[in-house]
Amino acid sequence: MTGLIKSELISSQSKILYVDDGSSDNTWDIIMQCHATSPYSSGVKLAGNTGHQNALMAGMSYAKERADMMVTIDADLQDDVEVIADMVHKYHEGFDIVYGVRKRRNTDTFFKRNTALCFYKLMNWLGVKSVYNHADFRLMSRRAVEFLCKFRERNLFLRGIVPLVGYKSAKVYYDRAERYAGQSKYPLSKMMNFALDGITSFSVKPLRMVLYLGMFFILLSFAMFVWVLISYLSNQTASGWASLVLSIWFIGGCSLVGVGVLGEYIGKIYIEVKDRPRFNIEEVLIKSEEVQA
Repeated sequence: MTGLIKSELISSQSKILYVDDGSSDNTWDIIMQCHATSPYSSGVKLAGNTGHQNALMAGMSYAKERADMMVTIDADLQDDVEVIADMVHKYHEGFDIVYGVRKRRNTDTFFKRNTALCFYKLMNWLGVKSVYNHADFRLMSRRAVEFLCKFRERNLFLRGIVPLVGYKSAKVYYDRAERYAGQSKYPLSKMMNFALDGITSFSVKPLRMVLYLGMFFILLSFAMFVWVLISYLSNQTASGWASLVLSIWFIGGCSLVGVGVLGEYIGKIYIEVKDRPRFNIEEVLIKSEEVQA
């Protein structure tokens, strides 16, 4: 903070805002001590544990009323604070969103590294806009956060929502360090739930795949009909076998098509219920004489 202020990249009134997401330890006491001893420190305490993404939104919602730009960063000290200066430079160059992107994942385990790669590839295939190797270390301008706050979903997946804001963006790259202390609060179960929220919050393709699967089985049942007919005419079938096999394939295909069609309508309801803003006006050009009093 001192270095950024001396470089005149940020205001001397800038703050570090700590968000306590309903911690059960002495986190809030430490935040209060920092606030009492440091001119830069301030804090927001949430009434209960709302989850990582909601805590980020709470912090940004508070900060946007008091700051021109905000940088979100996890408190585990793995993200490189030195690249914040690069982010601020990008902001002064006219970028509203600056993503902190990891150069490599050498600090992760083999399992986490490869599951993360599969997750990003899956999200890309499903049509979700996301930045590979970017978590929640990013800079956002006030107007970008104000528009982000218009997204009303309860199951937040900020890595997918932020790119939908649509303002000019850039990336800065850094090496992620080992965890300084403590243990991750994101075990495998939470990571799986987070990934599932990301997929189901941004794509109806899984529903559509059920429809396609049903149509495939119906087509396959016609091919089975030809095979069953040949087997029947050549007396190579047992009594009742032909009708049973055809019924299973055809009715199974029809059932999946029915579920798929139902899923298409549920998908439309799902999109509408989110009530996301349909567009974001970045700039307006208007002649002064056209302005009415």
